[in-house]
Amino acid sequence: MYAFTYERPATQADALKLAQAGGKLLAGGQTLLASMKLRLAAPEQLVDLAGIKELQGIRREAGTLTIGAMTRHCDVAESAEVRADIPALAELASHIGDKQVRAMGTLGGSVANNDPAADYPAALMALGATVHTSKRQIKADDFFQGLFATALEDGELITAIGFPIPKRAAYVKFAQPASRFALIGVFVAQGDGGVRVAVTGGGNGVFRHAGMEAALGQQFSPDAVAGVKTDEAEMSSDLHGSAAYRAHLVGVMTQRAVAQALA
Repeated sequence: MYAFTYERPATQADALKLAQAGGKLLAGGQTLLASMKLRLAAPEQLVDLAGIKELQGIRREAGTLTIGAMTRHCDVAESAEVRADIPALAELASHIGDKQVRAMGTLGGSVANNDPAADYPAALMALGATVHTSKRQIKADDFFQGLFATALEDGELITAIGFPIPKRAAYVKFAQPASRFALIGVFVAQGDGGVRVAVTGGGNGVFRHAGMEAALGQQFSPDAVAGVKTDEAEMSSDLHGSAAYRAHLVGVMTQRAVAQALA
């Protein structure tokens, strides 16, 4: 790594002061630290958020499950509240990376990083979640803006994510065996406002699948989406899978997610 200074503030206010002065926020570090080791990133100052208790925890409020940004993947996966209210979210968290990644990685870090094959962005988009920051509240549909890009401004800190509790939901992914990132992951959620389907791993970032949503809005069953196509021109292609293969997987994973939600 290049040389840097390290700060570990105890309060959100102190972290914001450091961030606004140019410090780089460190959540779980599962992407940032690896990038620094490869000298692909060279922040002059790291601001570790791990000591800020107000950014951690899970609470239920009026039909919404609010999870602190510094809540780790393993805590989401093992939470009795999450398993009771949104079991699909607990299931998603339990299959992120490996045991070591789940013990260090955080919800807020994953959302802020917005890797195009990450799992959490699909949950936020499908559940119609709200990102709470130090400045405002941002709907998931407006938050994710493409490859590693979000609506966050410089010095803005994610404090929590609010997840509306759906009637039923499920997340299914076809994982790349080495990284456990989603080659294609599909999160399906049915709530009071209708059906939302979010796809990760297939393009320039997480996106909603309008065709799948329309079909499931008419009939919530695997058969309803069996004939719905995904434009392979919108899919990414690499050594792990072609665009055509990924487009095919979207249909397969959506059918499996709907069947799981019904079960």
